[in-house]
Amino acid sequence: MTRRLLAATAAVAAAALPALAFAHAGDAPHDHGASLGFTAGFLHPFTGLDHLAAMLAVGLWSALTQTGRRMLAAPFAFAGLLLAGALIGAAGVGAALPGIEPMVAASVLALGLIAATRWKLSAAAASALVGAFAVFHGLAHGAELGGGAALIGMVAATALLHAGGLALGLRLRAAAPAWSSAAGGTIALLGLGLLTRLVVA
Repeated sequence: MTRRLLAATAAVAAAALPALAFAHAGDAPHDHGASLGFTAGFLHPFTGLDHLAAMLAVGLWSALTQTGRRMLAAPFAFAGLLLAGALIGAAGVGAALPGIEPMVAASVLALGLIAATRWKLSAAAASALVGAFAVFHGLAHGAELGGGAALIGMVAATALLHAGGLALGLRLRAAAPAWSSAAGGTIALLGLGLLTRLVVA
């Protein structure tokens, strides 16, 4: 079982790491415009591995450590503060703030690690933690999407990714802890790769 787990984790990491070349951090190849629509906004989180991994990690961590309605607290906080940050970014404020990309990358590393370790916090504390990260993701998104229908699409995609993370977490919660550790660890490795790219770029 352990050998199969290691092989599966290695395969996931090997498949995901090349996608770092297309991640948002650093030299993101997103297609942006001054006035993007709902579809462009919806697709946007899927075009950056950093955003996609962080949103999945929020749902994964919530399902692994919370129960009932408390599982929804962190995902709702992330989506809400993501939108708030995006509105600030769309207004042009975010471009003047330093450290947005490093914080986005750091959030992927941190969320992966806390999901891997099943770090238990109260729903309020978990919401505050992911909400802080979400603001930086929103600043990055908002500066690119420009507001309007695109931001509505982005929030809809965020909710879908959170739901995917929740579904994965619920499935792994009853499984051997090694499986959730592997899932969170893979996300953390992606975050580490993103930070490394920013340092060596």
